Amino acid sequence: MKINWLGHAAFRLETAKANILIDPFFTGNPSFAGLDAKDAASGITHILLTHGHGDHVGDTIALARETGATVLANADLASWLGSKGVERIEMGNTGGTVAFDSFTVTFTNALHSSAQITEDGVSHALGNANGLMLHFDDEPSLLHMGDTDIFSDMGLINELHQPEIGIVPIGDRFTMGGAVAALACQRFFKFNTVLPCHYGSFGIIDQTPEKFVAGMEGAKTKVQAPRPGEQVAV
Repeated sequence: MKINWLGHAAFRLETAKANILIDPFFTGNPSFAGLDAKDAASGITHILLTHGHGDHVGDTIALARETGATVLANADLASWLGSKGVERIEMGNTGGTVAFDSFTVTFTNALHSSAQITEDGVSHALGNANGLMLHFDDEPSLLHMGDTDIFSDMGLINELHQPEIGIVPIGDRFTMGGAVAALACQRFFKFNTVLPCHYGSFGIIDQTPEKFVAGMEGAKTKVQAPRPGEQVAV
């Protein structure tokens, strides 16, 4: 699997059978500046959303129209996207699993909010925030935690799904900070590789992964902290 961090919580996953975008926040994302949206979206087959905030839904509507990719989101967010013209939608909710040709996605719990105030000034309740647990036919399993704080039932997520790769928010203020994120990874998971995210974009959140990297010292888990646009193989 090849993983490309596109800044904030946005990732591109490339497998032998699918090209997946998670939380494709390109327009207005300071850490996406200088990257090419067409390259980032080239050949995508699926768009997966953790929750309804604008910095995670991002460019989903436009990308879905341009590429024909299937969009996965919680039921409330999926219904709202459908009203905006997104045609290929799969919906689910916390605890549920959706199967695609070469992988499945399970909606895990996350401690966060999900409403969005749109350009028309209306606040839309867009379901609960989730993490996304991906199991592939021939690739390592991967958990994108979404935006969340630490919670003890992370241990149950690990017991049920045994994710090998973790994508973990570390920026503080809107999610857990780096030290707490490291505690979550070490206490509740047995990741082979972990990638931090949700930092370095907006000025009011942490700008570097230093606290997380320091908190992971001595762990068996490999920490990968690529620059935005940099691809890593796992």
